[in-house]
Amino acid sequence: MLKLPVYLDYNATTPVDPRVLEAMLPYFTQHFGNAASRNHAFGWEAEEAVDYAREQVAKLVGAETKEIIFTSGATESDNLAIKGVFEMYAGKGNHIITCVTEHKAVLDTCNHLEKLGASVTCLPVHEDGLIDPAELEAAIRPETILIAIMYANNEIGVLQPVKEISAIARKHGVLFFTDATQAVGKIPVNVQEDGIDIMAFSAHKIYGPKGVGALYVRRKSPRVRLTAQMDGGGHERGMRSGTLNVPGIVGLGKACELCRLEMGEESKRLKALRDNLEDALLGLEATQLNGHKEQRLPHLSNISFKYIEGEALIMSFSKYMALSTGSACTSASMEPSYVLKALGNTDETAHASLRFGLGRFTTAEEVAFAIEQITAAVNKQRELSPTWEMYKEGARLNSVE
Repeated sequence: MLKLPVYLDYNATTPVDPRVLEAMLPYFTQHFGNAASRNHAFGWEAEEAVDYAREQVAKLVGAETKEIIFTSGATESDNLAIKGVFEMYAGKGNHIITCVTEHKAVLDTCNHLEKLGASVTCLPVHEDGLIDPAELEAAIRPETILIAIMYANNEIGVLQPVKEISAIARKHGVLFFTDATQAVGKIPVNVQEDGIDIMAFSAHKIYGPKGVGALYVRRKSPRVRLTAQMDGGGHERGMRSGTLNVPGIVGLGKACELCRLEMGEESKRLKALRDNLEDALLGLEATQLNGHKEQRLPHLSNISFKYIEGEALIMSFSKYMALSTGSACTSASMEPSYVLKALGNTDETAHASLRFGLGRFTTAEEVAFAIEQITAAVNKQRELSPTWEMYKEGARLNSVE
């Protein structure tokens, strides 16, 4: 039985897996101690739970437990990583290299640091969403201290060539930070094999609770040091003070464990569902896939339906289907997606795009429903669209626009 509304926005956030919730619940009421209370059983219990969660998280990404720092989420992790490096390595240089399609948590942090004297190079991307490693290498200067390139893009799912980037960073003695919020738990990510020095990710993208995340900070070859951005108490090896969110951390740990055990099968199933969705929708006239066809996440698709307005399309089925036209963090803005614009899309095409994020609880029935509803909505919107009529009559719309 199909249950409405259908949720296809798993890249914005995920529901908490019931098994994650079950692991968390005792830490709200029975085991409510402060993990920093070292002189009684309540504190020891909480500390033990945090230590166990740290192991679960580390295991998923191939890190040592001491390399995992708990934060309030990926945005804080991004800030701690970039600002922390900028302050700690100020004696070495002030140059940061990033990319135009990064999440706002990275771009806005870099913009903030520019006001404090940082020099930031923002690399362009090809129309498939990938950076050019040769351009990255050419951008490195003697004063370059950090390369900040995301693992997987939140809007188009494109996977950047992380191993190649890390090899370039190593060769030039520059630290490599990646925001892997969309990649961790969805595809195999291993900080050792991938050569990552610092990495941010979040619980709520992998069926854990909101308000908790982690930062991986390499301990050797090279040993990475960060200047804390939050002072008081010296928690988390002095990098992030504040009473630990024990239930949240337990949830993140359990979510990571489930991803480690089930990711392979889950990815296969979701890729098959996504391919069905794509085959049907790209079969409609004047549609296009945004981003690289192969080098991307298995559960995400971003499609432009030309000659209609994406917002109008979404409004036509928003009561019974949850989708987005871009990043959840910028959906309050009426601007077209800067990620899609960076691929060379016009404002019109960017505005006419939908992001489909499938997830753990997505069913074949829901995908079939989405295909049916979107096809009907697209056809209906186009009947009302003067530009569609002109396109069908063979007008060269670029010159009209």
